[in-house]
Amino acid sequence: MNYSGLGALICRLMFRLNEITLVQFRNYIQQSFHFTERIVGICGQNGTGKTNLLDAIYYLSFSKSYFSRPDAQNVHHGLAGLRLQGQYSIEEKSLTVTAIVRETGKKELQVDGEAYKKFSDHIGKIPVVMIAPDDIELVSGPGEERRKFLDTLISQLDHTYLQQLINYQKILQQRNSLLKQAAEQGTVDETLLSILNDQLSESGTFIYETRKAFLTLLLPLAYTIYERIAGKSDGLSLEYYSPLLTTDFKELLIANRSKDLALQRTSSGIHRDDIILTMTDQLFKSEASQGQRKSLLFALKLAEWQILKEKKGFTPILLLDDVFEKLDDTRMFQLLEWVCTKSDGQVFITDTHSERLQMQLNRIGAVFQILSLK
Repeated sequence: MNYSGLGALICRLMFRLNEITLVQFRNYIQQSFHFTERIVGICGQNGTGKTNLLDAIYYLSFSKSYFSRPDAQNVHHGLAGLRLQGQYSIEEKSLTVTAIVRETGKKELQVDGEAYKKFSDHIGKIPVVMIAPDDIELVSGPGEERRKFLDTLISQLDHTYLQQLINYQKILQQRNSLLKQAAEQGTVDETLLSILNDQLSESGTFIYETRKAFLTLLLPLAYTIYERIAGKSDGLSLEYYSPLLTTDFKELLIANRSKDLALQRTSSGIHRDDIILTMTDQLFKSEASQGQRKSLLFALKLAEWQILKEKKGFTPILLLDDVFEKLDDTRMFQLLEWVCTKSDGQVFITDTHSERLQMQLNRIGAVFQILSLK
């Protein structure tokens, strides 16, 4: 697949969120929003619920908050339970997605009134990409942030990958429990350890091979987008790291046996994978300016958006939260022109200043809707 067009492709299908209803979600008691244009600006002062509205859209795609909050924290303060419902259209087909957290804490996820037995079956059906202020951790934080980013993206495209990821985490927990038990009892169940090693190796190797292949698409695309946003390469390098690049997983577990028993946890594996970010051969987070960090954040997220668009056959919903605080006018113009006028996807943008947002959207000639929250 050739990604050099960077958004020039017109997708086969039109994908839209037409309406969303929030009941007892965060600061909302009950409110519905109708979206009449492809570009939607959401304006209001801090605390009016702009980010919560974007999070509700995200929740309907992933059955959870973007901000890793437990469901109890998503329920309006002092009340019990919540309900979110979105009305979507994919070309001529309509789709209703409903997420419910009961007063008992039980969660339900439905499509057109039919409940999922496994929430994981829903992942990827309503693709969404979100960019929020705290996402700067993606380029300046620990490897866990980049693994989460990568896993979220691939899971929307490959259900087998998602299942293997779930399996890996379960087996990893079981192996760590066995290691802790061995330390307490002074002996280890060799038969069980061997079985868990085999199972962990099987799932882990699949995940590694999938990540490795996928990153041959993602990293060059992110690099190209960075150059477009920043206007130059800045000596940037993006490289996949995994212990499995040089060692078979099963051999890795055997080699680390003594260390794992001493630490009472599995010290190496694909749960230590990372995307190594460097600039002029130095760690990116120690060398990059704020502008460079913001440019790379947008590059990685927009590469995600672009690949989902190419693979799905329709453009994912793009959620841009408080982006005006991240980029200067020139870079903001280039970003908005690309995602709003050179793509057919639905874009939701929050801002505290309605006039500023309208001026920017008018500048690129976009047709838009403004929602004012109070």
